[in-house]
Amino acid sequence: METTDRHLRLLTETIAAVNSTLDLEEVLHLVANEVAAALEADACFVYLYDDAAGELVLRATHGTPLDEMTRRPRLRPGEGITGTAAAERKPVAIAANADLDPRWKEFPNLPESEYESILAVPILAREQLAGALNVRTRQPREFRADEIGLLQAIASQVAQSIVHAQLYAEAQRRVAELEALARISEAVSESLYLEESLEAIVETTMDAVGATGAALVLEDGRIAWPEGRAGAYAVRTPLRWKRREIGQLVADRDTPFTDEERALLEAIAHHAAVALEHGRAVMRGVLAQEIHHRVKNNLQTVASLLRLQARAEGVDPREALEHSVNRILAIAAVHESLTEQREEDVELAELIDRLRATLVQGLGAGRDVQAQLEPISLAGSRATALALVFSELLQNALEHGAGTVRIELARRNGDVVLAIADEGAGADGTPSGTGLSIVRALVADELQGSFAFTGARAEVVFPA
Repeated sequence: METTDRHLRLLTETIAAVNSTLDLEEVLHLVANEVAAALEADACFVYLYDDAAGELVLRATHGTPLDEMTRRPRLRPGEGITGTAAAERKPVAIAANADLDPRWKEFPNLPESEYESILAVPILAREQLAGALNVRTRQPREFRADEIGLLQAIASQVAQSIVHAQLYAEAQRRVAELEALARISEAVSESLYLEESLEAIVETTMDAVGATGAALVLEDGRIAWPEGRAGAYAVRTPLRWKRREIGQLVADRDTPFTDEERALLEAIAHHAAVALEHGRAVMRGVLAQEIHHRVKNNLQTVASLLRLQARAEGVDPREALEHSVNRILAIAAVHESLTEQREEDVELAELIDRLRATLVQGLGAGRDVQAQLEPISLAGSRATALALVFSELLQNALEHGAGTVRIELARRNGDVVLAIADEGAGADGTPSGTGLSIVRALVADELQGSFAFTGARAEVVFPA
């Protein structure tokens, strides 16, 4: 009667302790500690059954630190003494020399051979295998029938606690997955900028699966937003859009990825594919709108220049047409520069050098043209005005000047200075003509600057 009361108390205390939490890892470690204490054993190992793999996986220990194991022991039902208890759905007890039993299975990182006795029982939840546990002693021990019954009763009650903890863990995992997907959906839907969406996807991926590193590899091989570091295990999940692979989501970790985590990565990859196409579509629309806007403005500029040229009197038609062609080429050079650099700003030194080569080839063959150009950037719309101004001034120097032509582009007290000078005498009085009228209008209206002619030197100054 005394033993029965004690076992009943131990059973009640063990189940109360195990039921005090829904955290699965905490439940399993409480089982190992409480069972070892209840049966006064030196060690207790708790295995959970992985239905997908068909294996029992060691999840908690008492007497041997689990954290020191580089690879968790696994065994199939029927393997080893604990696996035999799980397969046969009944206890297996060995009083001494357990490591000599023919059913014994050795694990290199699990020092089980130091124990003499073992008592293993299955953990069954509604007749379904949920796991197995065993207790061990360093000294030989004959387990009594009441002790075997106690361990079976504990295992039976613990089974429900484990199932509840597993359901709770699964619910928590689902919540975390939904939160991760919700964050990605929000980032994709709210941001019009592709880079912001990709950054959010990579960061959320790392949080969702506990990755050491993650990145998006695009179809052109470019790696977008690499974060963290590489791990021992990597998963590459394709990004598919309309049956076409447009990239990969790569996640790294020091431990293997579960099937559930791989499924989550597939869901994230789907959102990443949507984000990529969404962002690209937005960028295509913005780019098309910007191109149409620039083309419209530039065509209007060309039309205005042609009207101005048409109103000029006493001009050789061939010369007028040549000047108009050079103006259009100046505008085209700005477009080409913007396209090549894929930036909103134009490098003026490169633009001016390109226009210089074009104009010298057409008008100043054999003339010595020297350029001293500082690196200066200018917004595309203002660069178009400056290209036209430069084209007119250089054209004027090549047609009406003499000797060496010197081009200067520099910064001066926060302003940009563009100067073109030759070795000629310069015009008497204030120079005039259609080209210089265009220069004065563009400098004043588009560049908000000033224009001056001093002898054979033309100088344009405008705020940088």
